[in-house]
Amino acid sequence: MKIEVWSDYVCPFCYIGKRRLEQALKQAALEEKAEVQYKAYQLDPNTPVASDQSLLDGLAAKYNVSIAEAENMMKNVEEQAKTVGLHYQVDKMKTSNTQDAHRLAKFARQHGAEKQVTERLLHGYFVEGERIDTEEVLVSIAQEAGLDAEQTKAMLHSNDFADEVQADIEEARQIGVQGVPFFVINRKYAISGAQPIEAFVEALEKIAEEEGIKATLQMLGKDSGGQCDDGSCDV
Repeated sequence: MKIEVWSDYVCPFCYIGKRRLEQALKQAALEEKAEVQYKAYQLDPNTPVASDQSLLDGLAAKYNVSIAEAENMMKNVEEQAKTVGLHYQVDKMKTSNTQDAHRLAKFARQHGAEKQVTERLLHGYFVEGERIDTEEVLVSIAQEAGLDAEQTKAMLHSNDFADEVQADIEEARQIGVQGVPFFVINRKYAISGAQPIEAFVEALEKIAEEEGIKATLQMLGKDSGGQCDDGSCDV
């Protein structure tokens, strides 16, 4: 089962959706049957790089509301995040341009570290309040995932992977993505938004049945009970 996820690193529902998908795959015993690939999407490609504007100020300006109203908007998101074990630090967040973060994820994929970098970028922004559009933070994240610091800097100073990022965004438009997170399964099924875990489980099980994908058996019990194999028994 191949799951492609269009996502942006400053989208609060994208991290929540990621966790819900992971938990749903576990509940449906499909973790080992699923290949999850993250694709780039930019909610606001015109966001200034390394801006000092707080996320709350940005939301207030975008929706023409007060800071207090922006805080209330985010409270619901924070509560949803807590249900999947994420503790968002809204007061620490700054508006960020995610172009370089997406390029870093593409670079990491080339080196087999996409999973680690994707998780770390989201955690860094929402939980740590890190500036994920600065070279210092991006290089640090790359190093944590085992990537070479100098190679990462060289990539960031170049235009490498910009075309791949844009291709993801164009593809999203072509298939009708109007918001993220957006999940495409086996190029046949789509799930829009950070659906409840139960909805993900139901959809995944239905797709697995239709596609003839068998769930991995889940072992129950604290340890191995008595059993027989190869002509001998535990006695």
